[in-house]
Amino acid sequence: MSRIAKKPIEFPKGVEVSHASGELVVKGPKGELSLAVNPEVTIKVEEGVANFEAKSGSRFSIAMAGTTRSLVSNMVAGVTDGFERKLELVGVGYRAKAQGKLLNLTLGFSHPVKYSVPEGIDIETPSQTEVVIKGIDKQQVGQVAAEIRKFRPPEPYKGKGVRYADERVVMKEAKKK
Repeated sequence: MSRIAKKPIEFPKGVEVSHASGELVVKGPKGELSLAVNPEVTIKVEEGVANFEAKSGSRFSIAMAGTTRSLVSNMVAGVTDGFERKLELVGVGYRAKAQGKLLNLTLGFSHPVKYSVPEGIDIETPSQTEVVIKGIDKQQVGQVAAEIRKFRPPEPYKGKGVRYADERVVMKEAKKK
């Protein structure tokens, strides 16, 4: 059995979990998330603790038990604390400004880039060169950060572009004569 699936998940106070007809719903103080559970995985929710088991001994079902446990763990963390991802804009004249459900980016193009923020995600700009993405769904927060970074990824010669706050850009040396 998967080592990850062996660990039970204990739900903190204020988190309700319901499991019916192949769907798991997690409700917490920050919101509600649902997950379609693979039929190869058995979930037992009792007294604030969830246990995960593979229905058969196949590699796929063992792998799905571990994956499902990780997804549910992320859902519980999301509805209690939430997730956040920080981006930095590096470059002369690179700016970001959040206006409601729209993020305006000036990234050195001839036109400003406008990114409409999906439902369930909050974007803040503490300074002109910082973007903070917050939400309860870990996958959605990461996807929004990746989409914003894709507009102008960091280039290896000067390091200009949109990068994650913890990202380290390896710089290349300029061509020698």
